[in-house]
Amino acid sequence: MNSDQYDIAIIGGGIIGLSTAMHILQKRPTLKVVVVEKENTLAKHQTGNNSGVIHSGIYYKPGSWKSEFCVSGVTKIKEFCDDNEIEYVECGKTIVATSENELGRLQDLYERGQANGVPGLEMIGPERLQEIEPHVAGVQALWSPKTGIVDYVKITNRYADIFQENGGSVLLNTMVQNIDVREGEINIDTNNGTLNTKHVINCAGLYSDKVAEMMGQDIGVHIIPFRGEYYKLSSSAEHLVKGLIYPVPDPRFPFLGVHYTRNIHGYVEAGPNAVLAFQQEGYKKTDINVGELSRTFMFPGFWKMLKNNWKTGMSELYRSYNKNKFVSDLQRLIPSIDSDSLVAGGAGVRAQAVDKTGFLLDDFKIVETSNSLHVINAPSPGATSSLAIGEHLSDLAEKNFYK
Repeated sequence: MNSDQYDIAIIGGGIIGLSTAMHILQKRPTLKVVVVEKENTLAKHQTGNNSGVIHSGIYYKPGSWKSEFCVSGVTKIKEFCDDNEIEYVECGKTIVATSENELGRLQDLYERGQANGVPGLEMIGPERLQEIEPHVAGVQALWSPKTGIVDYVKITNRYADIFQENGGSVLLNTMVQNIDVREGEINIDTNNGTLNTKHVINCAGLYSDKVAEMMGQDIGVHIIPFRGEYYKLSSSAEHLVKGLIYPVPDPRFPFLGVHYTRNIHGYVEAGPNAVLAFQQEGYKKTDINVGELSRTFMFPGFWKMLKNNWKTGMSELYRSYNKNKFVSDLQRLIPSIDSDSLVAGGAGVRAQAVDKTGFLLDDFKIVETSNSLHVINAPSPGATSSLAIGEHLSDLAEKNFYK
């Protein structure tokens, strides 16, 4: 790598990094912008290992960043797919109350969805639920007919194509090792040499806190990796799921519970759980990085989080190692599911920001400085919201870098 001078270096080749890069060059086509990605392909981690759902905005507190970005982002992402001939399917989603004590929380979700303007959202009873999802058992449900599924890797690669067509550069197999911030310039040391840039936008996902620390930022949170493990439904059981089937989530946590997701590629996933990964990109139970795990253990907020949520954590861990427990939880939604219905699936790792008090951040978090932007927490619905977030980050770059 040569020591080219860039106006903006974006660290991280996921869907938010590429959306941001694309938006910046659409606004300022004369800038020299580079995306730096340590893997040999784009969208390798959170973008490429999620369920592919186009969320409609039901869950998010009105007025929050998640609400704002998702509600505007869902329209943008569908229009982008239409314009670029990327397939998506509005398969619809049910959020199912399986007992009377969940009805209050279901009503709260309905009111949030209404406040957020979710199109076509209905509260339905058991008879209507049976028409939509014949194999689901529930006392009441929310029906969101416009919720969809898509391949976010395809979308990311299209963002990258547009970015490069407008003069942007993408450097793969390039790992950031150190960042030296000086007056008027930033030197990024990588395994392929040093990049010189005026500004940095940190979209490093699972390593976003580490990149921020390299730049001397005390962001007050630590990224803790939570692995979400999935099963797939066997071919003989796929007919049990028509669209997307979710439980009523526990409002104490930013996770949605084990659910059924029909994928754009045709198969059906069941899951995920949420267990601590022993390295930032720990997709398997056996993946351990002593240095990264030690860094997590040294963060005081981790132990406070563990103290506050140890019962839930133990339950998730038990389910990770006990297929019968996984099956039992899935049977709450579809009673006819059994162990033979499930075959081995994949896993994703969620970059979850936790603050020093042990609180799991539920909203997006972006840290701004005069020469850098740091996307510190952008889990679901980050992919759905990617165009809205990318546009927002390009606006922040305009305000902070070129005011």
